[in-house]
Amino acid sequence: YLTRLGWAHGDAEIFTTAEALQMFDLEGIGRAPARLDFKKLENTCGHHMAMADDAALLHELAAYLGAAGQPALTALQAELMAQALPFLKKSAKTFPELLDKASFLMIQRPIVPDAKAAEALDAVSRGILKSLTPQLQNASWTKEALEPVLTEAATAHGIGFGKLAAPLRAAIAGRTVTPSVYDMMLVIGREETIARLTDAVA
Repeated sequence: YLTRLGWAHGDAEIFTTAEALQMFDLEGIGRAPARLDFKKLENTCGHHMAMADDAALLHELAAYLGAAGQPALTALQAELMAQALPFLKKSAKTFPELLDKASFLMIQRPIVPDAKAAEALDAVSRGILKSLTPQLQNASWTKEALEPVLTEAATAHGIGFGKLAAPLRAAIAGRTVTPSVYDMMLVIGREETIARLTDAVA
């Protein structure tokens, strides 16, 4: 992003360091003062984050946590983060945003739902989750196997999948805005998923 402050190469906005060195020439230097556009900076960061190697990104995340004075990831959190990075990095533009999206794998039981999540865990929804738990105990733990289980559970209760996803998100992550329900379930695993659902309906 900093390369583009005061210099341009046509409409090119995203490029590697090697490409910038190859493209750079004095004719591309602009006369107008450079302007720091934080929205464009975020978009550039997001692009490079999505394209980053997962192992390298995890290393950079650890460095960020240290520089920000935040606790380092535990061994388990680092393991789960490595599994989650392929989908988390696609929608995050900054490390704080990435960590926020990854909160479901950082929190520990018992999970305290936020206000919206608490609303999603009403008596009816808790009953649905309670009936779903035994089915998850016996299901193969893959997205292909879990999809029909959740879809059939929603159909059996006369609701759309979205109405089932909300209490699932609330029980698993303590919030209603999260990554995919399936992605979260696969990352934290069967035992932890069922434990969180059991806590939520208790």
